[in-house]
Amino acid sequence: QVQLVESGGGLVQAGGSPRLSCSASKRLAGINTMGWYRQAPGKQREWVAATTNSGSTNYAESVKGRFTVSRDNAKNTMYLEMNSLKPEDTAVYYCNSNMGGGQVSWGQGTQVTVSS
Repeated sequence: QVQLVESGGGLVQAGGSPRLSCSASKRLAGINTMGWYRQAPGKQREWVAATTNSGSTNYAESVKGRFTVSRDNAKNTMYLEMNSLKPEDTAVYYCNSNMGGGQVSWGQGTQVTVSS
């Protein structure tokens, strides 16, 4: 299993641009797919973005063009740069890793609250 620790959340004004970080206990080079999910109050957890070792990235339609996911394998850290935040982006953001073979890990989450 991989231990994942998110950071960078907090209270942000609408239009703000915070950056979330996800630090992994194992080398990211050994983790094919990493992603970000979020869960708003009263809603189910939803996928936000993902990145693979090949460099490909994918985004949910709701964040496409505003969020950017990246990974720094040398630092064993994945990032989520969030731009043009909206109140509906308020949620707990979770980091996820998938090493294949059912080896999926989650971080504890970091709260992002967007004030209007």
